[in-house]
Amino acid sequence: MTLTCLLFLLLLTGELDQFCMAHTGVSASNYSEQPERPDNQQKSSYSFEESGSASNYSEKTELQQNFSRSSEEVDRRSSRRSCRDRDILKHLNLTKNEEISMTRPGGIEPTRVTLAVALYAILDVNEKDQEFVSYLWVDTIWKDDLIHWEPEDFCDIKEIYIPTEVLWKPDIIIQEMTEKDKAPSCPYLIAYHHSEVIFRNSKVVVSTCRMQVYQFPFDVLSCNLTFKSVIHSDRAIQLENWFNTSVATNWSHGLIQTQSEWLFLNMTVKNQTVNNFCFVQSTIIYTITMKRRSVLYIANFLLPILFFLCLDLASFMISDTGGEKLSFKVTVLLAVTVMQLILNEILPCSSDRIPLIAIYCIGIFGLMMLSLMETIVVMYLMEKDSASQDSEADKDHSWSEDCGVKQSKVSFHNSFREVEKFYCDVCLGETPSKEGSSSQLPEGCRDSGKLSDEPNEAMKTLTLVLNSRREDRRPGYWTRMARKINKVFFIFYVIATIVFLLFMFVMWSTAEDDSA
Repeated sequence: MTLTCLLFLLLLTGELDQFCMAHTGVSASNYSEQPERPDNQQKSSYSFEESGSASNYSEKTELQQNFSRSSEEVDRRSSRRSCRDRDILKHLNLTKNEEISMTRPGGIEPTRVTLAVALYAILDVNEKDQEFVSYLWVDTIWKDDLIHWEPEDFCDIKEIYIPTEVLWKPDIIIQEMTEKDKAPSCPYLIAYHHSEVIFRNSKVVVSTCRMQVYQFPFDVLSCNLTFKSVIHSDRAIQLENWFNTSVATNWSHGLIQTQSEWLFLNMTVKNQTVNNFCFVQSTIIYTITMKRRSVLYIANFLLPILFFLCLDLASFMISDTGGEKLSFKVTVLLAVTVMQLILNEILPCSSDRIPLIAIYCIGIFGLMMLSLMETIVVMYLMEKDSASQDSEADKDHSWSEDCGVKQSKVSFHNSFREVEKFYCDVCLGETPSKEGSSSQLPEGCRDSGKLSDEPNEAMKTLTLVLNSRREDRRPGYWTRMARKINKVFFIFYVIATIVFLLFMFVMWSTAEDDSA
């Protein structure tokens, strides 16, 4: 405080300039060139020079040195107390040096890039187009040797947020990605004082995934996401995983928000080095395993088809005489056909094997088609029986008319024979005995007897043939045959349905166990 007051007093009296010129070797001529001061100033300066001594001069010099030293210390303290990120940027020289964002950090040694990936949401799984849409959180971590400062010099600031254009970033892509990322990219990087840089970003990934729908709707799906560099080989960039399989799975289970119709099971992490034509690249493969929620498909697809099969079984109790049974079976069969068309829109055409649900629909469709064909055969036989009964009634009517004519003829022949016999008796004058009566008759009488016996033999033969035909085709013969066929086919239909349903249950259960 004393030093400051002394300097201020010297400035006011004008003696500071003279003091500086006297001790810096300025000539008197130069001093004489200075403008004249007022009398009071000259007197004060004169008194100062007269009263000055060597001890006072040394004291003033020491005061000036202490002042300069204190000012430097104040500047140093002010720099240490800088608490702004901009001061760190100036210290790192990031605002002017553009080479930092253009070149890869490090020299001959490869840059080690660490990835931490978590599944945030399962947005969609398109079996028809073989696409898997997911929402990921990706942290990319690497070290840049030029990023370094002491936190003690900047109010213990250990990290700063800088734009992504300022520093170099690794060119990491997802190999299976087919569409451009729709999520907004993070515009900042996190730079730490110990040279570590983190780029935290979220991605909407539309990737290809080979889907096997053999067990649909009880299938388990696995899709790969391969992270790699675009152009750098493993000698420039080496990828490393931050979390192992268990940690990545637990992290994803804690973060996941929506899963659509799928249930997330786990995420496996695997490092792999692949040979891409001319150079070798380091990759990290994340395999996402998920299981389809099958309750909705059971309620909306499998059970309705099973109900249609039960209706087809119940249709055996409908009478076969009318056409209601046939029309009912055709309607149920068309309903199953509509369900198959819906299934065709869901399942992809590129499947290696026929899915079990398609076999389920085809099997039930085949059973119902056999039932429809059996109904057509039974109705045909019953219609044939009714037609035969109508023709038999017509034949009986004509037969009764023919029999009336023949009976009149027989009665005529009998009466003629009686007349002839009476004539013979009258001619002989005696009644012929039973034995040898034919030999005693005249020749005319014997010839007339032979003629009268021929119509009787023909009538007996015709009656035997008609009776045999009537016994062969009794009324309701084809109806009884149709009923027997209907009973046998119903038993066969029930057994075949039970066996088929058990087979499908075993196949789905075995496939589910194999996938697990």
